[in-house]
Amino acid sequence: MNLYAIKAIYLFELARTWRTLLQSIATPVISTSLYFVVFGSAIGSSMAQVQGVSYGAFIIPGLIMLALLTESISNASFGIYMPKYSGSIYEILSAPVSYLEILIGYVGAAATKSVILGLIILLTARLFVDFRIEHPLWMAAFLVLTALTFSLFGFIIGVWADGWEKLQIVPALIVTPLTFLGGAFYSISMLPPAWQTVTLFNPVVYLISAFRWSFYGVSDVNVGVSLAMILGFLGLCIILVGWIFRTGYRLKN
Repeated sequence: MNLYAIKAIYLFELARTWRTLLQSIATPVISTSLYFVVFGSAIGSSMAQVQGVSYGAFIIPGLIMLALLTESISNASFGIYMPKYSGSIYEILSAPVSYLEILIGYVGAAATKSVILGLIILLTARLFVDFRIEHPLWMAAFLVLTALTFSLFGFIIGVWADGWEKLQIVPALIVTPLTFLGGAFYSISMLPPAWQTVTLFNPVVYLISAFRWSFYGVSDVNVGVSLAMILGFLGLCIILVGWIFRTGYRLKN
């Protein structure tokens, strides 16, 4: 294992965060703060508790997950697309660095940035509403696992994209709508039975439900099922990344 190569890629990607601090950290935090003001304070003040939790506290896991999914995909996809765009990807591929080491460097940096952002949003939430974390270890595990999984997914999108527009298609048209429809701002038990069944086909429901359980001990879906869904999607992403490196799909041509 070439630790020097992993460190070089990892630190280079982390350094890009500080060069674009406003876009990488400030913008998601400000956007999430506005959600707390509008939904948590304005709307939440006129709503009863949801599953025994005040509405302002109830939406915290959903807001963190919304930022986590979006930023994980964005960081990882942009990180691998830029070397393709500039042509420096050929220098990386020709260096004595294995595919695994390249993957660890890029995906590890993207996941690290997303976890840091999630923790910053968690601290910011404390300024607006009181909340508790009943299972802090599970909360950290779900945070890291989700960031890692969707950073891998973002890496795949970055390899697949052959233009700047394609980098935004999946996050904007698929991930964000699925998050809003996945129980980020409500419990799916509040929906009519038919819509509850339809909602269970949304994979983001399982992410948000498991993450909310780690906070308050309540969930819309069994935690074991949620964990299995996350691990299943992680396994699928690993298989796709392995195929990309084995075939050189959009990397070597």
